[in-house]
Amino acid sequence: MKEGRNIPQIAVGILSATEISVTLNSPYRVRDSGLCLKGEWQVLSSGDRILLKGGDIENNVENGIILDPEKDDRASFTLHSVTIGVDFHWQRLEDQVFRGCLKIISIKGKVTAINIISLEEYLKSVISSEMSATSSEELLKAHAVISRGWLLAQAEKRRKNAGKAADYISDKRSDSEIIKWYDREDHADFDVCADDHCQRYQGITRETTPAVEKVIDATSGEVLTYNGKICDTRYYKCCGGITELFENVWEPVNHPYLQKVIDNDAIPAGYNTNLTGDADAEKWILGDPPAFCNTSDAKVLKQVLNDYDQETNDFYRWNVKYSQQELSDLVRHKTGTDFGSITELKPLERGASGRIIRLEISGTKKKMIIGKELEIRKALSKSHLYSSCFLVEKVEEQGVISFILKGAGWGHGVGLCQIGAAVMGSKGYSYREILKHYFPGSVLEKKY
Repeated sequence: MKEGRNIPQIAVGILSATEISVTLNSPYRVRDSGLCLKGEWQVLSSGDRILLKGGDIENNVENGIILDPEKDDRASFTLHSVTIGVDFHWQRLEDQVFRGCLKIISIKGKVTAINIISLEEYLKSVISSEMSATSSEELLKAHAVISRGWLLAQAEKRRKNAGKAADYISDKRSDSEIIKWYDREDHADFDVCADDHCQRYQGITRETTPAVEKVIDATSGEVLTYNGKICDTRYYKCCGGITELFENVWEPVNHPYLQKVIDNDAIPAGYNTNLTGDADAEKWILGDPPAFCNTSDAKVLKQVLNDYDQETNDFYRWNVKYSQQELSDLVRHKTGTDFGSITELKPLERGASGRIIRLEISGTKKKMIIGKELEIRKALSKSHLYSSCFLVEKVEEQGVISFILKGAGWGHGVGLCQIGAAVMGSKGYSYREILKHYFPGSVLEKKY
């Protein structure tokens, strides 16, 4: 990261392909050579250089070029056929428009487009991409703070771990067990990517509103800290009623501000909220406990769910059914392991929210334990299962065996529950109160 007027400049990886199509909507200059470009260009790898093709013009330029707007910060460029929703059921291609600088690098025959932009401008897009830009002001403020803090915390982690990538272990494997977590592994050539793996960033494709501009300015430089250190402020769509511990999802590190939180203003009556045991988890998942995120209010949901997210509406409680054959084929395809016919899915360990951390899969050919939560979600869905907080029912109907997964929540469950926060905002909670609820013990500080 570079500093400019005390506001960090960040590099966001947008698109990587054998060939990229870009339209420069305003004049841009190649930083080192001064070459002026505008209009439509195809970008290809050319050995250790980059080939720019526009009409009958070809320019063979250095690898790692940076294109700067010639005149003003309102200049923009369009990257065509950007994949959004990678590996999700609504994955699609979209043309996206960006401001700031465009960096292009070539690695092993592929070219990568990187947007270099100030952190505060980046946040305007993240807030509008992660949720509706028409959300309540307090929700937008809360999200601005956690999106900013998450990125700065990752940057600090990268700085400290620079050159130590080979020492970082994110899985444990044996013949009978695979435990893997999918943290935001360091990107070697940019700070963050533009999809859900990091934070959704779609440039100015999702138009911001005066409300978004206002909350970014109002919270400029604000982050949550714990003992003076910037908090790793995670978020997701819906906790299902209780949030999860960081170490149950990612690396085995305890963060005091990422603990179990009951997503309500009172403990729900009639439930044991210790969901680490199967019996209490079953009652919770099959029940309908009150929670901030237990809502069907279309006006509130529209604040958090963009059009493609609204294709999923059964997020608080949900059901998925597979025939034995479907499940066996799916697990073999997703894990690369032939279990034969799946005979049992057995939760071995649950976290604070009831999310399964270790799942035993038994088949006619093999038995294996998998974890953590995203590894489980990836194995049991063509894209991603809504969450790993589920029960397994094995039924037989007319000689056909099926497995029914009955689940709760949408996402990993650590940190801020976006739907719960939206409901809190609609109920009159301030952004400070929302942040205090989801990140207990943290302190709101202004860093620049």
